[in-house]
Amino acid sequence: MTQPTVGFVLLTHNNPVQVLRLIATLNRLFNYPPIVCHHDFSKSVLPTESLTSNVSFVHPYFKTAWGKFSVLDSMMRAFQMISQGADAPDWVILLSGADYPIKPADPILKDLASSPYDVHIHHELIQYQAYEREWQKRCYKRYCGIKIGFPALKSFHLTLTYPWVTKFFTPFSKDFRCFAGDFWFCANRKAINYLIAFHENETALASHYRNLDPFGMSPDESYHHTIFCNAPHLQISGDNLRYIDWSKSGRHPKTLLLEDLAKLQTSPAHFARKFDIRTDEEILDQLDRVIA
Repeated sequence: MTQPTVGFVLLTHNNPVQVLRLIATLNRLFNYPPIVCHHDFSKSVLPTESLTSNVSFVHPYFKTAWGKFSVLDSMMRAFQMISQGADAPDWVILLSGADYPIKPADPILKDLASSPYDVHIHHELIQYQAYEREWQKRCYKRYCGIKIGFPALKSFHLTLTYPWVTKFFTPFSKDFRCFAGDFWFCANRKAINYLIAFHENETALASHYRNLDPFGMSPDESYHHTIFCNAPHLQISGDNLRYIDWSKSGRHPKTLLLEDLAKLQTSPAHFARKFDIRTDEEILDQLDRVIA
């Protein structure tokens, strides 16, 4: 079986030492693959002069903010860059600076080569009054509801959720449904090209999510999920091949520590998040021994 080529899109904004370590590890494991990084230089300085020629940066960069469409703008520009290069890879893996591989390159490439799917992304259908958990109900209100009020006062607005009203003001219908899930994914070239073409030509969906910016509704948890999952010719897996520990209450996953190493070693995932070398560098040192 021929192994596919793989590239990486990195979305980063802080902790530059860890970002450089991640890039060095990807270079070592995958033999200097194409890497396109969007780094928000308004938030931290990332020294780029020592990086190898396989690493490119989105320029000009976007000033990103949590819960805003700017995160998707940066992602889409990076995907456009990596798909236009002469070395456009067969698969692209989306990572943050807080991610790290937990498997050697060979099993990752073998899994992608044998995958029957075009996209590996966690996704859930967001459908009115058909919620399987409370998070889906919140997503319906976020993405499918109509906001009435003052954007500057995020907590003081009315949201209309009745489909007989919202269908006139949103891009969703029985033929184009809303999906949501974890932001991170990997996709093959066919899926990436479809995502880019949709983003460039079918602008109504992006406009809808941009209009949510004043309310901080995290469009990054729904935009590309909706594009992929409504594509009739794409095969979508719900497994994004990531290890993420949501056992801690709150909006952010647990920061992984050395105590989590055993779970990481037995996980079938390819990458894990999130790590922070300022909290625990030893976990990355141990992982380097595992994936070498």
